[in-house]
Amino acid sequence: MIIKRALEEHVKRLAGQYPVLTITGPRQAGKSTLVKVAFGDRAYVNLEQPEIRRQAREDPKQFLARYPQGVVIDEVQHVPELLSYIQLLVDQQNTAGLFILTGSAQFELLGQITQSLAGRTAIVRLLPFSMVEIADHFESPPTVEHLLLKGFYPRLYDQALNPTEALAFYVNTYVERDVRQILNVKDLTLFERFVRLCAARSGQILNLSQLGNECGIQHNTANSWLSILEASYLVFRLVPHFNNFSKRLIKSPKIYFFDVGLASYLLGIEHEKQLETHPLRGALFETFVVAEMLKQRFNRVRENNLHYFRDHVGNEVDVLLDFAGKVLPIEIKAGTTFSHDMLKGLRYYQKLNSKLFAKPLLIYGGEKSFAYQEFSVLSYLDLADPAAMPA
Repeated sequence: MIIKRALEEHVKRLAGQYPVLTITGPRQAGKSTLVKVAFGDRAYVNLEQPEIRRQAREDPKQFLARYPQGVVIDEVQHVPELLSYIQLLVDQQNTAGLFILTGSAQFELLGQITQSLAGRTAIVRLLPFSMVEIADHFESPPTVEHLLLKGFYPRLYDQALNPTEALAFYVNTYVERDVRQILNVKDLTLFERFVRLCAARSGQILNLSQLGNECGIQHNTANSWLSILEASYLVFRLVPHFNNFSKRLIKSPKIYFFDVGLASYLLGIEHEKQLETHPLRGALFETFVVAEMLKQRFNRVRENNLHYFRDHVGNEVDVLLDFAGKVLPIEIKAGTTFSHDMLKGLRYYQKLNSKLFAKPLLIYGGEKSFAYQEFSVLSYLDLADPAAMPA
């Protein structure tokens, strides 16, 4: 069963408005399936196939000449020199939807898209499934532990795979291969340790020096490796939100994994039972929720507007959504039972900033949503409702 992607209608619309549509995101997020479903009537080539890749590299001009009506090119990052020829064709023909491109890992890192196709391409980011997209998949409401263990990569749902096995193959097949292509990492065991250490810090403030010391690498190497994880859509940074509150604020970003299931796997978690008492359960729950918010933004073809707040004495709000200067503060708690103590950070921020977009919001691990005083309390299950939270 193919699960309908929230981006499908948007990519069809954008292909009718721009000569090039570029879809990027992590490996196995479903980019190939999306373009085949949305553009099933177009010619299609996949540059993962060695013979096709060779032809495109040897004679890019002749390769593109085979498709005068346009073409879907999957994994175009393998032959980046095609982009200059695509630019020339687009400028000559000025036809909407001429090329549909997909790319994963290192794609945006290369910079060719923004350099060669500036003003000519729409760019969308496809992440693994969101709660909204798989809402109908579950026969009964999924537990927090189930979601944290399984994560949201499409193949786990399409083929009912064991998450521990599938994510192990994912790391071995894709992460290590992409790393070999981008960096000359001599010791992959050391890099794997680095990735696992990053997983242990998902939802926490990033300290690259400390991370490098624990892994036994230099600060610059840690920064370079982290940039590769970002370019591969495995992790992202959440930057702090600054305002004139006359407070000393933390300036370092926080780090999150795009897929909580992958983070759980890298932490050695193999069973849902382990998550009930795991010391990082709260951080993993926060990772899951923050990634869901980012998926909502990307699935609506909007940029990342997520930040966090923390001052030097430890007052913190997990997420601030910035809507042109007006802010929605959001606190995230993994506990299944609501307590007014969960609102401490929101109350503190409320006193600092009166320019709020909506009622401060608490997202927690319980199954009931309700209003409490001047706050909204949202169950994690209601993240499957696209109208539950502004994005």
